[in-house]
Amino acid sequence: MRSAFDFAPFRRSTVGFDRLFDMLENSSGQSQENYPPFDLIKTGENQYRIELAVAGFKPEELEITAQQNVLLVSGRKSDETSDERVDYVYRGIANRSFERRFALADHIQVKGADMRDGLLVVDLVREIPEAMKPRKIDIGTGAERSAIGAATPRHRARRSTPRLNTPDHWR
Repeated sequence: MRSAFDFAPFRRSTVGFDRLFDMLENSSGQSQENYPPFDLIKTGENQYRIELAVAGFKPEELEITAQQNVLLVSGRKSDETSDERVDYVYRGIANRSFERRFALADHIQVKGADMRDGLLVVDLVREIPEAMKPRKIDIGTGAERSAIGAATPRHRARRSTPRLNTPDHWR
């Protein structure tokens, strides 16, 4: 689905941001389901935590899948025959299956998950590879540059073989 905003001018003047513009275009027209509710918490400079309210689900009924740049949390209620014998007057705790997707930035890794007090807690950490971290570049002195320049010859030697159709003073 196309958004009301045209990203074409930005696409022309940027390199490598195609995924970002695709996400903006695809997410603007879709209605997001709000079940189960969640909190996103920053626990450190490069640490994050997602807490999903999954009351009524057992750990074996939940599944967490981490793919490249996507975290998928899904829950499927098992068919229990004991629920058939219960006569509910009011049922306010949602008992439906769900699938929740989280778009992860580059270099975000899932470190683990745990169930506490009806919450599914997923710990995330950003691990930037050494090659992508900023590094300081030392600036050399003029003495180093002149030593490099002295090693390279300033004039080319005359060719030993004569060129055809060229005046003698050009050789």
